Amino acid sequence: MPVVRPPLIRQFAPLAAGYDVVLCDVWGVVHNGVAATPEACDALARFRSDGGTVVLITNAPRPGEVVARFTLDRLGVPRAAYDGIISSGDVTHALIAARAGKRVFHIGPERDLPIFAGLDAPIAPLETADYAVCSGLTDDTVETPQDYQPLIERMRERALPMICANPDVVVERGDTLVYCAGAIADLYAAAGGEVIFAGKPYRPIYDQALAIAQAARGAPVERHRVLAIGDSVRTDLKGAAAFGIDCLFVTAGIHAEELGHRDNPDASALADIFAGAGLFPKAVMRRLEW
Repeated sequence: MPVVRPPLIRQFAPLAAGYDVVLCDVWGVVHNGVAATPEACDALARFRSDGGTVVLITNAPRPGEVVARFTLDRLGVPRAAYDGIISSGDVTHALIAARAGKRVFHIGPERDLPIFAGLDAPIAPLETADYAVCSGLTDDTVETPQDYQPLIERMRERALPMICANPDVVVERGDTLVYCAGAIADLYAAAGGEVIFAGKPYRPIYDQALAIAQAARGAPVERHRVLAIGDSVRTDLKGAAAFGIDCLFVTAGIHAEELGHRDNPDASALADIFAGAGLFPKAVMRRLEW
């Protein structure tokens, strides 16, 4: 069986001409958790100036408006780079709202508490909770998912359903990879626990992103005119494929180490990653650049 090698392109502009809407990942494409990526922000702004619509689609476990105000603005991502934003926190917010009045056990840092804002969702200890929401590790600078194994065992004893507010397993923070809620949720699912994943690669976040894009454009958008951009095979590439849209894969993200080099990825290793997943992007770029 021949090896599939999606084209490695240097500029986004020629590819961009075939699309009306971009659904762009945030962490790993437009910033790395420490600073904005100027070339990517410029490329998205240029796509918009040519008539395109950009919706940022992120597995951040906080409402999209909170991500925009307290993360994107702080890191220097210009508002000119996007029309709207949807987060796994927004999807989680809706899932919590559907469970109004039920007691929730929260796993994650205090900074993620805005996902409960304005909802009838009393925070409770594990022993009396009706379900759990995992938004991340309490301290992702020192903890690993294995530290949560005793907690997972206690949750399994109670058969507590878990909403995973961020399906990512890891993200970049500068040049370091840190664990996310998805890593804990995977362990819980492997132990037989019930997990409801909000965000990429699952359909609800894409439906909401496309709705935002169509509202911004004032007209329906055909799927073949929509392009996803991201750096994760598990979330971005898989989610785009399941939603029936093309994907531009960025290599200088969470897969950079296994690809050999951030600025010069190994083509064979890249092909192996795609083949292993059975998923192939429309094209590949080292970094998003116009």
